[in-house]
Amino acid sequence: MDPAVAQAPAGRVRPVLHVGSVSYLNAKPLIYGLEDDPRLQLDLEVPARLLEGLRTRRYDLALLPVIDYQRHAGLKLVPAGGIGCDGPTLTVRIFSAEPIEKIQTLACDRDSHTSTVLAQILLAERWGLKPKLVDLAAADAAAHTAVLLIGDKVVRRQPPDKPRHIDLGALWKELTGMPFVFAVWTTRAEVDLGDLPQRLERAKRLALAHVDAIVRQHAAALGWPVDLARQYLGELLKYDIGPSQLQAIRRFHELAFKHGLIDQLRPLQIY
Repeated sequence: MDPAVAQAPAGRVRPVLHVGSVSYLNAKPLIYGLEDDPRLQLDLEVPARLLEGLRTRRYDLALLPVIDYQRHAGLKLVPAGGIGCDGPTLTVRIFSAEPIEKIQTLACDRDSHTSTVLAQILLAERWGLKPKLVDLAAADAAAHTAVLLIGDKVVRRQPPDKPRHIDLGALWKELTGMPFVFAVWTTRAEVDLGDLPQRLERAKRLALAHVDAIVRQHAAALGWPVDLARQYLGELLKYDIGPSQLQAIRRFHELAFKHGLIDQLRPLQIY
């Protein structure tokens, strides 16, 4: 590892670690106060660009979509926190004009690799479907009968012409009995994070004790009603990564491989 360095008090030199996260409301409890840490450079990106940041060494640590762990060798999960659920997630949903079991084409929000793969797994496992995927950003996306939306966009712009919907977190729980993890802190195997995992754990605990402050600071700017944001961060989302979450990640990877959505199945390596 060859990160940049910053000058610390009393002449000591310490490494500056580069961290990539997402700007969605759901990540705020994981990056609480990190922007003020002089030992970190925090960048906000859409989820789909974080793997590239790890590959190119732009980031030493990233809040990586869990499917992307399987798309690059030499990564390690850092179980100091992640974005998950244990049932409904609210912000990862398929909206459809026709019954879900009749979906033939799905316009996907490509910002999230994990959610796109999860949607394909659940549609195949529950209804035997293998819909054609199209890019939600394409000019004709609105013409398609079903769309996958993620993140703050689900709250801001639910499609009025697509009244049927399913929550992918809830359907995963129904089918597997497991929690689900959408993203987890991830690093390259050779990176020395020092005490950063412990600092991330402390930041997460502090944030979860101050959910109201996070809601007041960020909800309105991101288009969230305050009460809904409080329920979302304080109740629906789960930020700990323990044995049951690691088991769920492994099961998700196995199902992705089963349905041909990843080329190989790498075992989980833990930092």
